[in-house]
Amino acid sequence: EREKEREKRRESKRENNMAGNNYDEGYEAYGERQGEPGQPEGSDAVQAGENKPRILLMGLKKSGKSSIQKVVFHKMSPNETLFLESTSKLVKSDISNNSFVQFHIWDFPGQLNVFDSTFDAESIFGGCGALIFVIDAQDAFDEALESLKVTLKNASKINRHINFEVFVHKADGLSDDNKLQAMNRIRNKALDDSKALEADGIRISFHTTSIYDHSIFEAFSKVIQKLVPQLPTLENLLDNLVSSCRIEKAFLIDVVSKIYIATDSAPVDMQTYELCSDMIDIVIDVSCIYGMKDGDQGLAYDVNSHSVIRLKNDTVLYLHEVNKYLALVAVIRGRNFSKHGLIEYNVGCFRNAIGQIFNIASKE
Repeated sequence: EREKEREKRRESKRENNMAGNNYDEGYEAYGERQGEPGQPEGSDAVQAGENKPRILLMGLKKSGKSSIQKVVFHKMSPNETLFLESTSKLVKSDISNNSFVQFHIWDFPGQLNVFDSTFDAESIFGGCGALIFVIDAQDAFDEALESLKVTLKNASKINRHINFEVFVHKADGLSDDNKLQAMNRIRNKALDDSKALEADGIRISFHTTSIYDHSIFEAFSKVIQKLVPQLPTLENLLDNLVSSCRIEKAFLIDVVSKIYIATDSAPVDMQTYELCSDMIDIVIDVSCIYGMKDGDQGLAYDVNSHSVIRLKNDTVLYLHEVNKYLALVAVIRGRNFSKHGLIEYNVGCFRNAIGQIFNIASKE
């Protein structure tokens, strides 16, 4: 019966996500609109989102742009993306998970030339915070590299402050050698093209991604972090927490998208991030079974969400609710977890500091 109840809740949550519905009162629904680029979305929408940064998803047709958005922000299963139709119109999505994760995503169809005179390129790129260019690593990418060159040239003329993010996507189907070879070729060509443009200050980052593992979430995390003005403060708070509690690694993770808003200054290891991300799913799934009453709706995550998991290698996974949007997930060595009372106290101070930053960000 417990297993049936668990499957029932999962199915209900998946259907809600597929339909674009909001399944938690604490989160705004992912509003998805379709229209032509350069045209107004309506005065209400503009006023509500005028201060939100804009992320553009661009690339050739069938490079995987829509699949990325569906998997990361709409919790679609990677296998279900195989049945997605090709994007024929510009799709605008409003992502408003919390005060730190608020932005618009514009998903452009691959066949659309946004630099054509019929479109208003100024309005498209003028308020753009990041431009993600997706390249299919399993396909011949000469045409994609040429399209990237044109995009770099024209977009940088309009907005010098755009962060260009190149996703070398669908890397799961490549061997490690071919993956590295594809990344080096794309990186070298893109950097050479940017130098040839004689445009100083163009910022280009490269990420190897796949929707079948956590690489796409890590890449999107790094993109989002560049758009969070409070990032230095958040990182400093995490560094202080890690130092005072002898924590190996700590993440501040958005519980819906699994994007980490900030982490401490230690290098990010993919396996560590996967463990922390999976822990959120475990806590929410167990809470759905044992922590929710019949008829309760919404995400099984609240102020009481707190969990400790001890692994066989004497590593402790620690999760604590920060607010209804964010979770602190940390990796601690077993011998350093003996003074867990002190850890709880320090985490409480950390939560209070995050709450103050959160309130300031909400007012802004």
